[in-house]
Amino acid sequence: MPRALVFSDLHNDLKTLQKLLETEADYYFAAGDLVSWERGRDKMAEAMKPRADRMYVLPGNHESESDIAALCERHGFVNFHDGVLEVAGWHIGGLGYSSPTPFNTPGEYSEAELAEHLVKFAGLSPLIMICHAPPYGTELDRIQQGLHGGRTSLLDFIEKYQPGYFF
Repeated sequence: MPRALVFSDLHNDLKTLQKLLETEADYYFAAGDLVSWERGRDKMAEAMKPRADRMYVLPGNHESESDIAALCERHGFVNFHDGVLEVAGWHIGGLGYSSPTPFNTPGEYSEAELAEHLVKFAGLSPLIMICHAPPYGTELDRIQQGLHGGRTSLLDFIEKYQPGYFF
């Protein structure tokens, strides 16, 4: 089975990115928020270039889909937003963006928009799903005690379609 490294929410932490990329993997998935407020993308991308042929990038809420597409084109990465990859008999799906935030960040979907994008992954089995937003009320949904940023549409998708893995 190929090895994949999934990471997100580095928010311009170049040192952590460099340390992560020391890990050997067949696939690297940057699952959003490489930067904060769209600043510093190219600096983070430079660190990712040695893995460019295996780097799949999703926008978080701090990046727009078009900015990630341009970054991927400039640096040779794969824009994996709304993407599907088949590896060793598994389908790997990728979906970026978060729920609406009080900060009006560039990469936000409403529950309805998120549910609409998830439809394309519904029939894929076996499925590994990689999303920037967490499913509501799960261990991944931790902003702080009592404050959730997770999405009920993701939780519904997981309960209904039972992906083998969710990141």
